[in-house]
This record gives sequence, structure tokens and C-alpha cells, in this order.
Amino acid sequence: MKINLLAQPALTKALKPMPSLNLAIDRLRRAGTNNFAIWVVRAPETSGHVFHDCVWTPNLTQVWQEWQQFFAGHSNLDISPANDETISTKNPLPIELPQPATGQPTNYAGRLMQYFGNCLWLWVFDGAILNSLEHSRGIASGQEKSLRLRLEIRDPYLVSVPWEIMQRPGQAAISLSQNVIFSRTTSDVERLPALRNDAGLNILLVLGADENLQLEAEAELLKRTLTQGSTSGSSSRGYAPCIVTKLIQPTREELVAALETRSYNVFFYAGHGLRGPDGGILRLHPEGTLNGIELAQVLTRTGIKLAVFNSCWGAQPFAVNHQPIAYSSLAEVLIRHGVPAVLGMRDEIADRESLSFIQAFSEALRSRRAIDEAVAEARQKLLSLYKFNQPGWTLPVLYLHPDFEGQLLRSLDESITELPTSLPESRRSFPTASLRLLSDGTRQVLPTPITRIGRTTDNNIIIPDLSVSRQHAQIICRDSFTNTKLEHLYYLRDDSTGGTLIYQSGAWQRIHHEEVPLMSGMQLKFGSSRSDTWEFMIENP
Repeated sequence: MKINLLAQPALTKALKPMPSLNLAIDRLRRAGTNNFAIWVVRAPETSGHVFHDCVWTPNLTQVWQEWQQFFAGHSNLDISPANDETISTKNPLPIELPQPATGQPTNYAGRLMQYFGNCLWLWVFDGAILNSLEHSRGIASGQEKSLRLRLEIRDPYLVSVPWEIMQRPGQAAISLSQNVIFSRTTSDVERLPALRNDAGLNILLVLGADENLQLEAEAELLKRTLTQGSTSGSSSRGYAPCIVTKLIQPTREELVAALETRSYNVFFYAGHGLRGPDGGILRLHPEGTLNGIELAQVLTRTGIKLAVFNSCWGAQPFAVNHQPIAYSSLAEVLIRHGVPAVLGMRDEIADRESLSFIQAFSEALRSRRAIDEAVAEARQKLLSLYKFNQPGWTLPVLYLHPDFEGQLLRSLDESITELPTSLPESRRSFPTASLRLLSDGTRQVLPTPITRIGRTTDNNIIIPDLSVSRQHAQIICRDSFTNTKLEHLYYLRDDSTGGTLIYQSGAWQRIHHEEVPLMSGMQLKFGSSRSDTWEFMIENP
């Protein structure tokens, strides 16, 4: 059991970010109907800022159409290059998939996925763009880091293309790599404010209106999936704490009130979503909806750093008569309004695939991986479970603000000291005590003889709430001898800025910079009166 013996302020480590290579793609309307420009917007060195123009070929159009028919035909994407004369061809060439090499996919679905991925890679990474990539990867390797690759698609017709499947011939898809960390971005954004790295995940889980009559059971399943491994004992595996608050079919007013009442860093929505010109529409309540722009305003105002949408079309633009509207997808709207990170689905995703992804993604986040790294890990799990020729691993689409490094949680401090194993017998016979979160029953077993509680990572119990001080309180177990009988008594010592609330004699009482005895069953609130209620329990006195 590891505990902290010294109450020191959390140390902020100035970690050097990963080198980043940002590419932008847009149509050259004056240069020709099928001409596009690809250029480097950001690179580790100025010499990497290069430009390349290319032509979208009839073969790419044909392969994309075939890919949609095979992998997305069930969802009626409603966006097709065949409806745009500037990008289509009247006589598309037949697709001739190359014969598979040894160890490569042999079925048609796998070959098509691989071939389209190869075609997209070769179209983007050609000439000077490829040289810039290789040079940037060399710089990242020299720093013993991965390279961040962020792709900005400025032409609305190309937003729906599954760029996540791009793969260099003979290598894994770009979005599966841990050496090149892939995401999408846009440069036309609101300025990003200074962001803090939180100690743990504080998630608002919202279930929208659904014909499913088992929303409570679905919410509980999602909550267990998100928090798996974050209860008792998780700190010994390095997981950050995770608190999930459920909100089922809220009205617009209830959603706004929930976001403004507590300091959440993750917004998670599950339910129906429809495409629309203002970022689509979320069906929160049978009688209430919210569009993307309205949601963006409340998310940015309340400091949400990551928005996750387990719903259809979160990463798809809206189209009128098959003509896509620029920057109309929910993910793009939220990013442009200043939400640091948005994860949406390009298409419908099966429940089992969604749960597998969410579990792997949340575990990676609680391991303090950056958001784009966590998505790559979760995508790899989908691939291993449901195979390369299934579209599940291609569906999550991550957008990151160009100024956001993707770090949601702060890294672990190394100042943790092991208790000596050669303790006297009296020190090895402490009763089992715990704190239980009344809102969901989450139980935290207390290490002995000292448990430190606060907002930063150098505490045993981390409460990611801004009203909680960095080193808020301590629960101390002391020996007491009465008539030669040894007893163990617990005390709470408040070290915070604003105090701790204790429920006794039928009312909440605030203590501040003082020490009080604790009895089993006593209820506590750390920080604000709106904070979660914890119950102190002694299980084997």
C-alpha cells in the first residue's frame, strides 16, 4: 500500500509537448475542377512548411463510392462526390483491387479497406509533403517522442472521407499508430483559454430521449464501463479517479444547470442525433432538443475539455440536395467555438463495439494518456476484437483544437513513499475503514495510519472539484490505550481553504483548520455545500 507521508503542494512539471505536423487540404477552385492543394500549416521546423498540389483522380472517386456502398450503404450518407461535377467523372474506371500478398487480407472487404487506405495515403503523402513527414518523424524520434499528425479538411466534400484508414503500403493504418498520433483539426477556431490539467475524470453522462424504456439500465451500464477499474485499489494500478454523474432525458434547462453547478471536464452524450446546418440536433428530452451551436456555447462557458458523442452523425456534415454544408458537423461546430477536444462517430456503431471502445478509451484516459493517444489505443482494441475488414475501428473521429496538446489529466507525481513493512504488531491490525460516495456507492478503502484527501495527485483520495483544496484534509488513525486495552480511533483534520462539512446533531456543520473525532456512519462534504456526500465507515472495529 502506497501513501503520501508529506503534505506538499503538487508539482507542476513542464513537459515538452510532442512535435506536431499539421496538414491542410483544400480545393484550388481557380486552378481546375479536380485540383487540390495540400500544405503544411505547422511543423517542428520551419523548413517543413511545404506545399503540394494534386488532382483527385477518377479512381479515387470510384473507390470511395465503392467503399460507401460496402461499409456505409446502410446509413444513407447522402453525400457523394458523384453529385458534384467538380469532383466526379462521367465514366468512372472499374476498380481493380491488387492481389493480396502473403499475410494480407484475402476477402474482398479487407482488400477494399486496405486499397482505399493505400490510395488516400499516396494521394496525401507525395513529394514535398512526404519529405516533411519523414523529417518531422526523425525530429520526434530524436526527442524519443511520437509525432502528432493533425489533418485539416477545408473542402466539405472530403470531410466524409474516412481519412482514419490511410495507410502506407505495408504498414498499419495511420490512426492505429502509436508513433504517429493522428487526429483531425481546424484552424478557423475561437481562441483557447488557459486550461488546467485535472487530477481525475469528472464526467457528466447524458442520455437523450430514446424509445428504449431501459434508459436507467443503459445509463448504469455506461457508467460501469466508464469507471471500470476506478474504484477501490485502482490507485495502486496508476489509474486516476473517475466520477460519473448521470442525467437521463434532461430538459435544456436541466442540462445547463447541471453543467453550471459542478466542475466537469468531460461531457458524454448517448442518444439520438440528427444532422443539421448548425451542428446537428441532439434529442435531449421527448419535448426538447438542442442544436450544436447552443451546446457549444454552454460547453465552452462551463470549461468542458472533452465532448464525446455516442450517437450517429457526430462527425458528418449536413447536406442539402447532396451538397454538403461547410463546417456543419457537430464536431466541427464545437471545435470552432472553442471546445478543446471532440470525439464523434462518422456513422452508426453497434452497441458492443461502442462499449468496447468506451471501456478502452476511458481506461487509457485514466492512465493519464493524452486524448489522441487514448483514441488510438481504443481503436486498436476495436480492431483486435472485430477485425480489420469491419468498419467499427474506423468510426470514431477525433477533432482537437490546434492549440490543445490533448492532455486531460496531469501526470503522476513521483513523491510517493512506501510504508516500512517492519511495523509493530499494533500497526498491522488497524480496522478496515473507508469512505463511500452516497451518490453511486463508490467505495474508497483508507490506507493507514494517514489518508490524505484533496484535488491533486499527491493525495490518496483525489476529488476533482475546484471547491476542494489541493491538500484538503487528512483522516488519521491513532492508537489509544484504555485500561491496558488497545483501541484505534479515527480523526478528521481539515487543512483546506474553505473548510469541510460534517453532518452531526441533525445539521451540517463546517469545520476549518481543526481536528474532530470520526464515528462510523458520519457524513462528510469536502469543499462546497453542493459537493458530493461521503460516508465514513469502520467495517471491522
